Amino acid sequence: MEGGGLVSNVRWAYHARMTKSDSARSKAQLDHERWLLDLTSLPTAAGREDRVIAWIEDWVDRRGRNLKLKRDKVGNLLITQTRTRTDRKRPKPIYITAHLDHPAFVVRKMIDETTVELEFRGGVHDAYFEHARIEILDRADEPHPGVIESLDSKAKPFKRVTARLTRPAALQKGDIGRWWFEDHQNLPHVDQDNFLYTHACDDLAAVAAALATLDLARKRKGLEHVGILFTLAEEVGFVGAIGACKHKSVPKSSRLICLENSRSFAESPIGAGPILRVGDRVSVFEPNLTNAISAILLEHQKKHADYRWQRKLMPGGACEATAFSSYGYESTCVCLPLGNYHNMQDIDGVLNGQRPARVGPEFISVNDYHGMIDLLVRTVRELDGRKIKPIRERMEEIYRKNGHVLKKASS
Repeated sequence: MEGGGLVSNVRWAYHARMTKSDSARSKAQLDHERWLLDLTSLPTAAGREDRVIAWIEDWVDRRGRNLKLKRDKVGNLLITQTRTRTDRKRPKPIYITAHLDHPAFVVRKMIDETTVELEFRGGVHDAYFEHARIEILDRADEPHPGVIESLDSKAKPFKRVTARLTRPAALQKGDIGRWWFEDHQNLPHVDQDNFLYTHACDDLAAVAAALATLDLARKRKGLEHVGILFTLAEEVGFVGAIGACKHKSVPKSSRLICLENSRSFAESPIGAGPILRVGDRVSVFEPNLTNAISAILLEHQKKHADYRWQRKLMPGGACEATAFSSYGYESTCVCLPLGNYHNMQDIDGVLNGQRPARVGPEFISVNDYHGMIDLLVRTVRELDGRKIKPIRERMEEIYRKNGHVLKKASS
């Protein structure tokens, strides 16, 4: 069983509520949900992704010689398959990407035995720090509760806080702190609508989905070219992704499907299916790959009217697909619609001065999560299986068919 230690006690509440319908689900689906619970419960921060990396290393080890894991020059994780195709076809590599960090605190120093200075690596509005409760995990995974006493939002390179601990502690530089929630002891929790509430969906739910997809792909002939790139320090400016581009960690011919958890809006609701993301607040993604995936999903939806997926811009944040595209990689994004983005409740109400700032668990739909895995498996299986005409070629066909009306109009 993957995981242990910190995550060993997080599953009981979820599995205790299993029903007869749950038991009818496949073992693979139950495994995928277990990985989701484990990973989204782990403390992580930009540059301090060690616990997540250890979990992934254990996961790969348990798959035997079928998979190979290595680090690139900046510490990102690459998981590839050891098997090769026996035919002459050599499709361009497909890498599913996700990042291993989440906005969190990192200890700078102990001021005295109950006062600690931390920096915050990630994007959270200042109002959410005021007198907020946090917990700091030491190297033995022992939690140390505290309350934020001051915030220096102009400190460089990251915001800086001091926090008062409820009891003396000997924390070390680099220990991770995270928000403490009112229902902290009940996390992770899945409600009656099958929504998962947990510490960090962004981007650890996507990490679980990427691993689930590879676990299925590695057992299917013709998908030997599918791998994973897990990046570091996304929350402080795509640092790991930029490093991967600069050092050419994956071949330039690779097609990258970047996974994210993106802030949900009214037009991109949680529970309506995973989202093929055409762009973010910074850029639009590579159109041919995005449109090819869209064509696969639309074709499937014609035969299965209840198939749930969305195609949206998602301007609430920026995505690594932007970084990869800017360095010339063919990249696009698939995301899960996310509630309490970066643990911020009611962001618009707080910014408009209508609500007090409170932190809360992030949440996603477990159904959307399974939908993301299905979308990814369907995509990697069909992307090279049939000819998907580029838009330019389709435009040319339309012109050849109907261009004659222009001549009539000008005569």
